[in-house]
Amino acid sequence: MSRHLPLHRGVSGLRNLSNSNDFWDSEVKDKTEKEDLDRNRASDQSYLSLSVGSPRSRHKLTVLFLKLSLVVIVILALTGSFWWTLSISTLSRGHIFHGYRQLQEQLVLDLWDIGELSLGASRMKEIDFCPEESENHIPCFNISENLALRYSDSSEYDRQCGQGSRQSCLVLPPVNYKIPLRWPTGRDVIWVANVKITGQEVFTSGSLTKRMMMLEEEQISFRSASLMFDGVEDYSHQIAEMIGLRNESNFIQAGVRTILDIGCGYGSFGAHLFSKQLLTMCIANYESSGSQVQLTLERGLPAMIGSFNAKQLPYPSLSFDMLHCARCGIDWDEKDGIFLIEVDRVLKPGGYFVWTSPLTNVQSFLRNKEKQKRWNFVRDFAENLCWELMSQQEETVLWKKTSKKNCYNSRKPGSGPPICSKGQDVESPYYRPLQNCIGGTHSRRWLPIEERPTWPSRSNLNKNELALYGLHSEELNEDTANSRTAVRNYWSLLSPLIFSDHPKRPGDEDPSPPYNMLRNVLDMNARYGGLNAALLEGGKSVWVMNVVPTSGPNYLPLILDRGYVGVLHDWCEAFPTYPRTYDMVHADGLLSLETSQHRRCTMLDLFTEIDRLLRPEGWILIRDAAPLVESARALMTRLKWDARIIEIESNSDERLLICQKPFFKKQAM
Repeated sequence: MSRHLPLHRGVSGLRNLSNSNDFWDSEVKDKTEKEDLDRNRASDQSYLSLSVGSPRSRHKLTVLFLKLSLVVIVILALTGSFWWTLSISTLSRGHIFHGYRQLQEQLVLDLWDIGELSLGASRMKEIDFCPEESENHIPCFNISENLALRYSDSSEYDRQCGQGSRQSCLVLPPVNYKIPLRWPTGRDVIWVANVKITGQEVFTSGSLTKRMMMLEEEQISFRSASLMFDGVEDYSHQIAEMIGLRNESNFIQAGVRTILDIGCGYGSFGAHLFSKQLLTMCIANYESSGSQVQLTLERGLPAMIGSFNAKQLPYPSLSFDMLHCARCGIDWDEKDGIFLIEVDRVLKPGGYFVWTSPLTNVQSFLRNKEKQKRWNFVRDFAENLCWELMSQQEETVLWKKTSKKNCYNSRKPGSGPPICSKGQDVESPYYRPLQNCIGGTHSRRWLPIEERPTWPSRSNLNKNELALYGLHSEELNEDTANSRTAVRNYWSLLSPLIFSDHPKRPGDEDPSPPYNMLRNVLDMNARYGGLNAALLEGGKSVWVMNVVPTSGPNYLPLILDRGYVGVLHDWCEAFPTYPRTYDMVHADGLLSLETSQHRRCTMLDLFTEIDRLLRPEGWILIRDAAPLVESARALMTRLKWDARIIEIESNSDERLLICQKPFFKKQAM
């Protein structure tokens, strides 16, 4: 049910900082005034039509005069205050600067209000809903358009973000969409109407992990009680034994915490390992129907669209402890082994690559010489990458990446790809073309997984470890403390009561939402991963997609080394995921970061993308400088979001904008 919050509503017991809409009333003039002016004058009108004496023209002229007057006042005020500041004593400048900064922020806000007034009601028109065919659409992934542009050789599945790839409408959910079940029930049962998949796709799915589901009327079940699930448990146990461990519960002791699951099926491998404190990120190609990524996310498991086609993945070098491919559909012997080079780049020293495929079955070699040739290429290429073949059982092969850099120099001349030069070895590439050289060797983060602290200790880095990322322990400690406070406040506010006449306040005695209210969380400006750490420390049943904007400092290597998952992203482009993916979107300081750049997108573009990513009844938390939060609040009406501005700290220049996306139901035809 949609709830529309009046902007002028008061707040009892809590400082309400939402703007009033009264200034828009001046636009609603009496349009029945005399309009029988001589129409012959119309041919003489031009861009100087403001001189015509109609009420609307006088209004526009008044607004223009107000704008010019305010600009003159600002210039005079800033000039005068500059000379006045020079004359004051050094001791008092700090206090005056603080007040002067607040004055500047208020002037920015006033200019925004006048700009909105001059644009009139058309500026505040609600954004239209997208057509039905857009309910699962992802901008930047248009296969038919890519084929028309002559992309081929699988590159048509790659992400292509050009001009016009942004979406300017609000995506409606499918007709029979239902709010997902809470974790952990939602891991095993999802509503079939929430995803785009056919019954035939359910029953004919080919991969091991895809077959771990059953269609039951309105639901798809992945229940662990089924006999098929035992296959995932046995399979995980087999991989642990191939490493030399007793079972998969010992992965943590072997230094494994984060796993990149390539072509993950529907996430059953990661779902099973999650109970062992292992975090598995699923990546797969864009699929218009029966999407592995969409179903995995619907289950409350980490996933995003990513492919081994022509570009490097948006992860830093040396990111994951294990890479897994179970019949993932990638031909590792193609393109002279360049896909294996990319696996090597994102794999940490001492990490593992697990490949399950009929191609690796020794028995099949006797019947198919072509398969033997392809297997021999992969085996020899892996050896030239300095991978150790640890074990081979039936269709599963397990390699271990070298922990020693000198292995590359000890290879025979001309055998295997060369080491990347320092200029080629970019630590955090952003969809750069695949490189035909071994990366990561120049990184200061080259450290074998067995020498790293095990989880959860690895999330708390010491002074020497932080120095690798150019950080001091005081900076991380401050971020951690601020995130703990923020999570406590956020969690007490996540209730529809926040939009009532007497909203909840941080610390109210009303019961906070349950620990499993949220599952999929997107942190749009993750910094050091503080929100992720605080949510886990607080016992919340969430996983966090930590996004590091390309426009700011890059601490994504630190986040991944702490044992979390994340990605590099440009927020002027669509995020590589399906609509209705996240329960909560968090943006702390993102507006300040984005507006400080010469951006090619607007604040409204950003919020429209957030709406696409967010599930119905999902939450948006925006914390930023007061003028920017006020500006953002003015756009909420267009997005049909319920919204309120909250002041959590009395002496802070920042504000918190808390919003909830309504559940708009599409009517069945």
